[in-house]
Amino acid sequence: MLAALKSFLKPSESVRPSTIGRLTYAIGDIHGRDDLFARMIERIEADSALQGERPVIVLLGDYVDRGAASAEVLDRILRLEQADWCDVVVLLGNHEETLLNFLSDSSCGPAWVEYGAGATLASYGVQTPAMRTDPEAWEQVREELVAAIPPAHVDLLRRMRLTYRDGDYFFVHAGVRPDVPLEAQGAEDFLWIRGAFLQAKRACDYVVVHGHTPAEAPANDRWRVGLDTGAYATGTLTAMRFKGESRFVMDVRV
Repeated sequence: MLAALKSFLKPSESVRPSTIGRLTYAIGDIHGRDDLFARMIERIEADSALQGERPVIVLLGDYVDRGAASAEVLDRILRLEQADWCDVVVLLGNHEETLLNFLSDSSCGPAWVEYGAGATLASYGVQTPAMRTDPEAWEQVREELVAAIPPAHVDLLRRMRLTYRDGDYFFVHAGVRPDVPLEAQGAEDFLWIRGAFLQAKRACDYVVVHGHTPAEAPANDRWRVGLDTGAYATGTLTAMRFKGESRFVMDVRV
């Protein structure tokens, strides 16, 4: 009887605190808000100095569209990759995937413009077609964008990662499909999923850290951390510091 009681009271593996190997900062969807991104990086640099460790900064995708400074955000990511105080993991978002697709196929232009392409095109000095369903006009826009976008930006877009793992944490843009092995999933799930993932109590064996779905406040749950607070519209960019077993929400606001 006593042995059975001790077994019942013993903490299980499933309720132990989640932990991470390195000091890590994850930043939610930026969407062209380079002003907020610059301030967040300054805050993270100062905070990591106080922590006394070289950090990993994980960018969760959706750097372009909607906000006014998409090109500037990509420039800042490139500079951050060269910084000597941190390491950077740049994850692909569905908006970057669409931008890449457009660079080779203008037929996705009419769909892309519905969720913010105009701001990205403008940041490269390219105008959105007056007739948004005109295929010839979109091909002209594609050619202008190909000529205007720096090769370093295209290279950055092409080498962005889908996922990143450390310890008990799995970082991804949108989420994961519940009850499907991670190795059996790909861009369609990692970049686009919403409902099935958000409704799952526990989508996989990791704590999933993601952006993609904006909310008024970050989600900081046992098995899910959501950091998209709609920066382009709300003026609030959110990040989280992961250190050992601790989590700490950080934000910058207009």
